[in-house]
Amino acid sequence: MIGAGVKTHVSERLYAWAHAGRLGAQRVEDKMRSLDEIIALSVERKGSLEAVLEGGPALKSADALAAIPDDRWLAAMTRGIFQAGFNWKVVENMWPGFEQAFEGFDVGRNAMMSPETFDALCRNTEIVRYPQKIQSVQENAVFLQEVAQTHGGFGQRVGGWPKADFASLLEKLKKEGTRLGGTTGQYLLRSMGVDGYILSRDVVGRLVAEGVIDKPPTSKKAMQAVQEAFNTWQAQSGRPLRDISRILATSCG
Repeated sequence: MIGAGVKTHVSERLYAWAHAGRLGAQRVEDKMRSLDEIIALSVERKGSLEAVLEGGPALKSADALAAIPDDRWLAAMTRGIFQAGFNWKVVENMWPGFEQAFEGFDVGRNAMMSPETFDALCRNTEIVRYPQKIQSVQENAVFLQEVAQTHGGFGQRVGGWPKADFASLLEKLKKEGTRLGGTTGQYLLRSMGVDGYILSRDVVGRLVAEGVIDKPPTSKKAMQAVQEAFNTWQAQSGRPLRDISRILATSCG
């Protein structure tokens, strides 16, 4: 049985530890520059805020994302996967061949890809012949079907995802999709008009400089810290995550 004095001492220590944890979290936020301060760094490097924010696809509303058919999501996934670690221009130039080879990225047909079809695709000179990436088309078609069964379509699922939890959407792509982790999933979502961030080398560099993380984020804990930082800057500015991502990237690169 623990005496009252010992109980009090233990309670005080537990309180101290919990309080220290809260202060630690506060210190990270307090150390971070405000978004306006980071914008000033970006503008100094790029000349104007317009130059910082220019380029890239426009953001789409939740309704517009929901209206994108699943074959276009599969096409975008495939494009991103084949471009990863490869010459983007080559994939772009060969894209008509991809559309034909994968039957317009029809989800049902690709989900049922037979061994004979797979072998034929691996010999098809109209596409990049990378067997593991070709296999990812079939696996991601199945992934899209599974999402559609519960949400009506991948666009509906993505369009309804809370922006304040973008990190969890990236985690879903990584865990449930094939070869959609890291920046591949991030660029996929950006290309389709989803508001989010891209953790490029320069964005990671700014996050490290602000004390949010100490290296490229790979753990759930690190990604949560990244999400909280973006949420803080969004609350300060009202800007979309896409713009905050560009501001961070151009502040140091």
